[in-house]
Amino acid sequence: MRLLMITTGLLLLLAVSCDHPETGSAQKEKFIDSLLSEMTLEEKIGQLTLFTSGWDITGPVLNENYRQDILSGRCGNLFNAHTVAYNRELQRMAVEETRLGIPLLFGYDVIHGHRTIFPIPLAEACSWDPGMVKKTAALSAKEAAASGLNWTFNPMVDIARDPRWGRIAEGSGEDPLLGSLYAHARVEGYQGTDLSDVFTLAACVKHFAVYGAPQAGRDYHVVDLSERTIREVYLPPYKAAVDAGVATVMSSFNEINGVPVTASKAYLTDILRDKWGFKGMVVTDYTSINELIPHGVAEDLKHAGELAFRAGVDMDMQGSVFNDYLAELVNEGVFSEEDVNRAVKRVLALKYDLGLFDDPYRYLDEEREKAVLYSDELMEHALVAARKSMVLLKNEPVNGTPLLPVQQSVKKIALIGPLADNRVDVMGTWHASGDAGKVVTVEEGLRKKFPAASIKVLKGCDFTGNDMSGFRAAISLAGQSDLVILAIGENHQQSGEAASRTCLDLPGVQQQLLEKIHETGTPVVAVVFAGRPLTINWMDEHIPAILYAWHPGTRTGDAVADILSGDCNPSAKLAITFPRNVGQIPVFYNTKNTGRPFNAENKYTSKYLDALNEPLYPFGYGLSYSTFEYGTISPDKNSISAGDSLTVSVTVKNTGKCAGEEIVQCYVRDLVGSVTRPLKELKGFSKISLDPGEEKLVQFTITEDDLRFYDINMEYRAEPGEFRIYVGPHSQVDEYVTFTLNR
Repeated sequence: MRLLMITTGLLLLLAVSCDHPETGSAQKEKFIDSLLSEMTLEEKIGQLTLFTSGWDITGPVLNENYRQDILSGRCGNLFNAHTVAYNRELQRMAVEETRLGIPLLFGYDVIHGHRTIFPIPLAEACSWDPGMVKKTAALSAKEAAASGLNWTFNPMVDIARDPRWGRIAEGSGEDPLLGSLYAHARVEGYQGTDLSDVFTLAACVKHFAVYGAPQAGRDYHVVDLSERTIREVYLPPYKAAVDAGVATVMSSFNEINGVPVTASKAYLTDILRDKWGFKGMVVTDYTSINELIPHGVAEDLKHAGELAFRAGVDMDMQGSVFNDYLAELVNEGVFSEEDVNRAVKRVLALKYDLGLFDDPYRYLDEEREKAVLYSDELMEHALVAARKSMVLLKNEPVNGTPLLPVQQSVKKIALIGPLADNRVDVMGTWHASGDAGKVVTVEEGLRKKFPAASIKVLKGCDFTGNDMSGFRAAISLAGQSDLVILAIGENHQQSGEAASRTCLDLPGVQQQLLEKIHETGTPVVAVVFAGRPLTINWMDEHIPAILYAWHPGTRTGDAVADILSGDCNPSAKLAITFPRNVGQIPVFYNTKNTGRPFNAENKYTSKYLDALNEPLYPFGYGLSYSTFEYGTISPDKNSISAGDSLTVSVTVKNTGKCAGEEIVQCYVRDLVGSVTRPLKELKGFSKISLDPGEEKLVQFTITEDDLRFYDINMEYRAEPGEFRIYVGPHSQVDEYVTFTLNR
């Protein structure tokens, strides 16, 4: 029986039989309509209100004002509240001490793990493995749900081409195809096949829309892009999340075309609901309704609430604008109560789908919480994900042999840098409730992996400031060692939200430390931990081996040690282009040509006077301890017609001495269009495993759908003409074949 406790002077039990002949959707609608008929306008608006419990500041102590809001029915949802014991008491208040007993919804920023921390999303994107990413989301959901949560403000699917923007760490890089695959995978991972499963979470795709393209890379700033670029590059991942059935969508802080998205009917209703068919709930980002005033489109909070509600916002996060003004707007006839009902139904429908009306305490089991947190299943996946996310950028010979993997015969290792013995910063931005005590440091990982070696550890310097007092000891240690492993990069606060940077060099005096260590002549392996691409030109020119570890999470040290030792052969490839310097930004692979393409012999062509056009490392780039040889690209035909397809084949052989994985990438270029077209666009990829000497045939199928774009009339279609297909190990591959799309 489904029970809803309603107190209106007497206790009324509303029961809806699961054996009722109506369909599930009809039962759901009938239940919600019945509940709505019992609610006052103020109680309805309470369901459109989301407040923080203040956990991150006070711990498990509820603000007394919010306690009264819950008891009065003015707050129907909380975020930043977790652990079973804490949330059970909050739920008890809502269910047993309020007039209608409507359960609370508990949300949290579960971005790349809850207690067990997985690599940051940008790192996982470099795995080119949507299946692995889906599992990360599923396990994150399992652990978070076991802690009393049922809603995550993730996935973030914003395409980003500017590493100055700190939140690039939370997304999947620069490519719309790769970003769309990850968006779909994460939604399916979080939500599973049944939201009422106690090991799933409702997902929230964010930030809708185009939040990843702020001017100057400055967080919360204006977005000003062409409609064509928005449609072709930035919108596809959001659409993929909607197609995957995402339960909720978060409106973004930024403006588009002069209108802040929280007040944009064009995006929140016309595109999201009317065009894409989204049926779920729209929640604002933190106080973004209030921020319509400094944006300059609302004269006061009441006006801001009117704009947001009219645009299509259902739930107000933290701003209390709906709570304070929506009833007044209804009483004045600006909105009808039926308008409010539509929004409330979406909130109640989510709670229904989560099973909260069946059992408000279904996510609140302390024994389950103990069994799931930091389980072997989660900790093992944290290791696998970290291994698959680290990108080997360079591995050149020292004395005739590649520096990596490190040989067990190395006797004296100097581990130097602020991330050598660090438990917090390797978890990265948004590590939520990650437990630093569970983190395996780089030092711990190396000591386990190289038990016969003498490993000495020094910090050398910090992430900020100009203090070089630790240099002398670090230089001395390096000079006395057989190998230096430098663990350097960003701390967890130097990327992420509100962490935009105009200089992307190693922060603090780490670059100076790197140069001094290099001067000792001892071979150096640089292990770089960061939430974004850094500008590491000098490192690339002088250091023989570079492993870009990103911020890998709880199993950091084990994953680094596995790769440095060769027990794991690196396979990751960049999901984001690395610039040579900040002046190149934005730099991305799927750029367009100009009327004056680069020509080294002609000054009056598109180039810099002081730098190359090409990035330091291109999209799709990454090395392995294996080497791979690509054969000739072979198409099965030279032309296709509408409804037809073409298959290209290439043989890839492992010419190295160890087994390895290669990510084979397929790009297409449309040579002539009614509007200018990108030089390359990713259309497919295949991750294959090869033993030494083994070769495999890899095939990609291209259809007319793969060739569609927004033409000169903004119609989405493919135009006849000549195309190139490139297949290779990264986006700068030169080998191609041509084919024609017939009229």
